Amino acid sequence: MVTELEFNFFQQWYPVSPLEDLDPKRPTAVTVLGRRLAIWKPSFSEQYCVFLDRCPHRLAPLSEGRVDEKTGNLACSYHGWQFNAQGECTHIPQSDNPDLIVNNRQNFCAVSLPCQQANGLLWVWPDENSADLAASKPLPLSPQVDESKGFVWSSMVRDLAYDWQTLIENVADPSHVPFAHHGVQGDRNRAKPILIDIIQSTQELIEANLGGNFPAKITFEPPCRLEYAIKFGNEKQAGLITYCIPVAPGKSRIVAQFSRNFAKTLHHLTPRWIDHIKTRNQVLDGDMILLYYQERYLQQRQLEESWKTAYKLPTSADRLVIEFRNWFDKYCQGKLPWVQSEIQPQNEQPANREDILDRYRQHTLICSSCRGALNTIQWLQTGLLAYFAVTVATVSLLPDLVRIRLGLPLIILALIGLGGYGFLKFWLEPKFYFVDYIHADK
Repeated sequence: MVTELEFNFFQQWYPVSPLEDLDPKRPTAVTVLGRRLAIWKPSFSEQYCVFLDRCPHRLAPLSEGRVDEKTGNLACSYHGWQFNAQGECTHIPQSDNPDLIVNNRQNFCAVSLPCQQANGLLWVWPDENSADLAASKPLPLSPQVDESKGFVWSSMVRDLAYDWQTLIENVADPSHVPFAHHGVQGDRNRAKPILIDIIQSTQELIEANLGGNFPAKITFEPPCRLEYAIKFGNEKQAGLITYCIPVAPGKSRIVAQFSRNFAKTLHHLTPRWIDHIKTRNQVLDGDMILLYYQERYLQQRQLEESWKTAYKLPTSADRLVIEFRNWFDKYCQGKLPWVQSEIQPQNEQPANREDILDRYRQHTLICSSCRGALNTIQWLQTGLLAYFAVTVATVSLLPDLVRIRLGLPLIILALIGLGGYGFLKFWLEPKFYFVDYIHADK
C-alpha cells in the first residue's frame, strides 16, 4: 500500500531532451522509467507531442512511424493508422466503414502523455492517468537559465551506462572532481577538504552550501534537478544544472545546462559540438568506468549489508551523498519503481570499455550539433581525398614545363589537403565515436 511518505517517480516532470536535438520531421524514441515513448511534432504546430511508443492496432512502435505530409498527423509505419496531437485515431486505411473510428474513438487512441516546452527543453510527465496533477505541478526549472538575469547557457544530453541513483550520488559529490576529472576540470594536486553544510532536507527539496574559494549552493529537487550555483566574487556566477533521468535498470540519461553571466561573447563564438567533444564528453567519460563498476560492487554488497557499512563516509565532503542516500531510503525504500515499469531488471554480463564509453550511441546520435558536425567532417574527408586524387591525375597529364611551374604548387596544396584528411580521419572523427579514458595516463 502506498504510504504518505512514498515518493511517486511517475508523477513528476522530466526533461527528456534539449529541443534543438529533436528532429521536427520524424519521431524520436526515448525511455523514461522503463516506459518507451515516441516524441513527434505535428506539421502545423510548434508544440511537440509525446505518446507511449505503441500503436493501439498491433502494438508496433510509433517511433518508427512518420509525420504524414498531407495531414500532419503521426502515421504508424506498420499499417498506416494515423493519430492527431491528442492521440485520437483519424485514419484507418484498411477500413471500409466510415463510422468505424467514430464508434470506437476511445478504444483506438494512442496513449498521449502530458508534455511542455520550457527553457529550451522538452518536458514529459510519464503517467497518462494524472494529467490534472501534471497541469498543477510546476516544472523544476532553474533560476540560472534566464536571459532576463543576464545568463547565457548551452545544453548537453547523453545516455549513461549506470543507474539513476548512481548518477545523482555522483553529481552530488564535488570532491571527486580534482581526481576523476584531473586535467579536464580539476587538478588532483590542488585538492582540499570540502565543507558541505545541509541547509534543509525534505521530501521535496535538499539544499546544501559548499564552502571554499568559490562558494556554491547545491539544490536537489527530486527526482531529477540537481544544480550548482557557483559564485565568483560579488557578481559573476556560473551554473551546472543537471537533470538526471531514470531510464531503465542500470541505465540513465543526463540532460545538462551550463549557464553563466560572464564571457558571453566567447559563449556565442564557441560551436556547441566543440564544447561537447573538448569538455562535456570528457567529463562524463572520466566518471563512466568508475561508476559502472562501483554500482555493480555496491549491488553485490547490498545483498548482505547496507550502503551505510559498504561505504566509508567519514568526511564533510560526503555529507550530501549521505543525505541523498537517506532520502532515497526514507521516501523510496532505497529502490526505483521498476516493478511498475514496463522493463524488468535483468542480469547482464560486464560490458567492455568500448560499450561503456560508446560516445556515438550515447551522445552523437541524439545530439543534433555533434551529428551535424560529424556529417560535415565525413564530407570534408571525401572532398579532400577526391581533390588529392584529381590533382595528382591532372598534374601527371600536364606538359613538363607547365608541370614544374603549375604542378608543384598544386601538389603541395594536395599534400596539405591530405594532411587535413588525416587530421579529420584519425584525430577529430574518433572523438564522436569512442575515446578511451585512462586515469593513470592523466
